[in-house]
Amino acid sequence: MTENQELTLAPMTAEQAEVIGRLAAQLRVDSIRCSTQAGSGHPTSSLSAADLMAVLLVRHLRYDWNDPSLATNDHLIFSKGHASPLLYSMYRAVGVVEEDELIHTYRQFGGRLQGHPTPVLPWVDVATGSLGQGLPDGVGVALAGRYLDRLPYRTWVLCGDSELAEGSIWEALDKAAYYKLGNLIAIVDVNRLGQDGPTELQWDMDRYARRVEAFGAHPLVIDGHDISAIEDALTQAQSGPDQPTVILAKTIKGKGVPEIEDQNGWHGKALPKDMAERAVAALGGPGNLRITTALPRPGTPAIAPNPRAAISLPHWEVGEEVATRAAFGAAVSALAARPEVVVLDGEVGNSTHAGDFKEAAPERYFEMFIAEQQLIASALGLSVRGYIAFAASFAAFLISRPFDFIRMAGVSQTSIRLVGTHAGVEIGQDGPSQMALEDIAAMRAVYTSRVLYPADAPSTAQLVRTMADTAGISYLRATRGAYPVIYGPDEKFPLGGCKVHHAGPNDAVTLIGAGVTLHECLAAADQLAEDGINARVIDLYSIKPIDAETLRRSCQATGGRIVVAEDHYPEGGIGAAVLEALAGTDTPELHTALLAVQGLPTSGKPQELLDAAGISARHITTAARSLLGSG
Repeated sequence: MTENQELTLAPMTAEQAEVIGRLAAQLRVDSIRCSTQAGSGHPTSSLSAADLMAVLLVRHLRYDWNDPSLATNDHLIFSKGHASPLLYSMYRAVGVVEEDELIHTYRQFGGRLQGHPTPVLPWVDVATGSLGQGLPDGVGVALAGRYLDRLPYRTWVLCGDSELAEGSIWEALDKAAYYKLGNLIAIVDVNRLGQDGPTELQWDMDRYARRVEAFGAHPLVIDGHDISAIEDALTQAQSGPDQPTVILAKTIKGKGVPEIEDQNGWHGKALPKDMAERAVAALGGPGNLRITTALPRPGTPAIAPNPRAAISLPHWEVGEEVATRAAFGAAVSALAARPEVVVLDGEVGNSTHAGDFKEAAPERYFEMFIAEQQLIASALGLSVRGYIAFAASFAAFLISRPFDFIRMAGVSQTSIRLVGTHAGVEIGQDGPSQMALEDIAAMRAVYTSRVLYPADAPSTAQLVRTMADTAGISYLRATRGAYPVIYGPDEKFPLGGCKVHHAGPNDAVTLIGAGVTLHECLAAADQLAEDGINARVIDLYSIKPIDAETLRRSCQATGGRIVVAEDHYPEGGIGAAVLEALAGTDTPELHTALLAVQGLPTSGKPQELLDAAGISARHITTAARSLLGSG
């Protein structure tokens, strides 16, 4: 059976209410069937939200299932991604997933219907399953709708009550209220039970509502199994253009299966076959109801991408001293000529120079304040809408608090551009709490990541432009201090490349640096040259992907003698990347010195700290001489 939804919010008819009831039963049956067949999953978390999603699907969601990339489609994000049986059952109900795929491939190797949703399915915007992320991602999608696309689509997010213990949920509501995102509607399935017992607030709906209201959103408390109440709430949620709405739906976990309703201990457990059979029979048996959702209203995004827009990167003279963070700001501002480029800041734009973009394109600059999780999530949500999003903050904060969001962006296989400034002991007097000494290792480990560490302004600008058109997660590490420009304006910096300085036939040792330590390596090479020792220097501006072939050739040319200097802890940093690249190659026996920050730094002047960490030119020179037996 097919039911057509009207394009206007006409009052719900008795026939539609009857269809919704049958659809809710079918969603419950299918959630039980697929998880029992798989032998795992979260059916009880799906059963509690079936009525909510049935009303949404029949009455309110506007979506062309044949064209999931249509710009005017609504967005539906399951922040409680473990309720994937419900989501996939909805896909069956609209006809994009067949019954056989749902029942026999759910959670199976090689199937699309994974344990938690991922964008391998074209109707899934972002991967979820790490709780507290779907709503923040939805903020980014809603930002695009209100301020960039200027289209009437809505972002619907199904949340679980357990994930309301995550601070990221409240960051999301705070920023949604600040940006007046009336196009964002969160539906919270308050079923009282978490994975290991009752949730913090259980069914205290008044406390939930007060918290929601305190963060600037509009709370609506309803019975999540009352079809009329759900309909009224979803309708009302769409009437406030300047305030996000949170529907707090009191539900029963396991609803529809009396044996386990509101019973602890059933989270993440499939129903045994005999219990599943009884439950399916009691719910009316398998159904074949098909729903045709309303098509979205026509419209065209206000911003049209222009990847061929003329970009005029800034120019610097060789020898001029420029901080790479300043070069980032100048370069990303030049990219403002492309209308699809947006920049997000974590309230440090005057230091990272992300704020420079605000002067060039204020309508595409979003301030997330000191909310780094929301910073990354907003970038991810904007990328869902096709925008080229750069997010910048101090490196120490960019890869710490929001690291799980970065990791999940990798799972989503989306494209975001991250810029971490003020990295390493080089930052100086601010001390160790501000020194990112783990960021290279963290970002190298992320799926789809690219890790870049330019040493001067022109290389930074070129790499920023490259990041704009690079799929996956790009991370650029930038320094606080100003350093001499060493490259001309026509120099190219491809991903996976490096630059070789002072190469000659009689080179005795290879010095490898990146960012600030490249300058130390160049100074060390000059010191060695005074003693008649030829040292070639590699600027490893691309740490991932890495230029393994050039490293191998340099290793062979210098008898396997390599000194690596990095302003980072040794674990997982540049030295580790170099050794991994050389492993298994036909290189001579390696004689390496890996210079990295070993202890806990203190405050001090940058050069003092570089020297104290053992990564200054003096220490690089000593290490090279030691490898040559002349130390």
